[in-house]
Amino acid sequence: MFVYNPPDMRKFIIILVIFLTAALLYLSFGELESIVRTLRRGNLWFLLLALLIQCGWFLVSGLTYLSLYRLLNMDGTLYKLALLSAAANFVSTVAPSAGMGGVVVFFSDASRNGQSPGKITVISVLYVFLDYIAFLFVLTLGLIVLFRRNDLDPSEIAASVVIFGIAFALGSLLYLGSRSADALGNALAWMARLVNRVVRPFLHHDYLSEARAHEFAHEMAADLKSLPERPRSLIKPILLAFANKALMMCVLVASFLAFQVPFSIETIIGGFAISYLFLIVSPTPSGIGIVEGIMPLALSSLRVPWSEAVVITLAYRAVTFWFPLGIGAWAFRRLHMQ
Repeated sequence: MFVYNPPDMRKFIIILVIFLTAALLYLSFGELESIVRTLRRGNLWFLLLALLIQCGWFLVSGLTYLSLYRLLNMDGTLYKLALLSAAANFVSTVAPSAGMGGVVVFFSDASRNGQSPGKITVISVLYVFLDYIAFLFVLTLGLIVLFRRNDLDPSEIAASVVIFGIAFALGSLLYLGSRSADALGNALAWMARLVNRVVRPFLHHDYLSEARAHEFAHEMAADLKSLPERPRSLIKPILLAFANKALMMCVLVASFLAFQVPFSIETIIGGFAISYLFLIVSPTPSGIGIVEGIMPLALSSLRVPWSEAVVITLAYRAVTFWFPLGIGAWAFRRLHMQ
């Protein structure tokens, strides 16, 4: 049975407070009158279109997981995996687990269905890695846009280096696993020792098991070794990962159209790249409070008036953060009832 632990309502309150604080900061710039004028130009149909595109994002996310499940010869349905993906997004937001809490949703489902935890780990790592690959392509284009406009600052460069580093680390782990279970086990054990060294002063015991890291590596290695033999099988999940990012940029386009704000393809790419970049590196769940502060600045640097940038940011985040959070809570409850 899927284990349902109701999230602490205090986490929702904290998230809401951070969001409202960001909104109050917007108003403190003395742009309230301009913001109201922009809101009055709002077109509900384009906002509904943005919500429809976001629903397509759920579908693409489920399709990506389905393609990875089939790649490793695991059973699954589009409906079930879309639910799991939405629920995992919800748990990652409300659970204090550095964004990794959502993986537990897939582990719980695998345990209930007698599926291999090693395969689930491979699927989860592949999903994140492909997502990073797709985003790094968009990020590169976005950095080029900002560089051409002389708006590239050190914080954006530093955050980009972090993302490239994470993607390189994930790719390295996948490569090690495809070559040798022992090499992957040693790498995971080293990472476990590093984490234990950091948290031991606070927990007074080891947080991760090095022995379990070696066991996990051997469970993953067999599946990873089969991937180089079927490189074409990765084409579909890679294309779906790019479709995922394209849909999110389409939501941003719909947000511009909803408030009749002129834009260019460079504005969309640059604005999305920087906002999603700080969403990933943000210390807050799903970038709450951080993205709301960074995105208007990014759009303003791309020649979008401040008041219009604020409204577009709030609309975009309502569709890509608050709407998925509600759908994820429903999906989490739905999985519990099955």
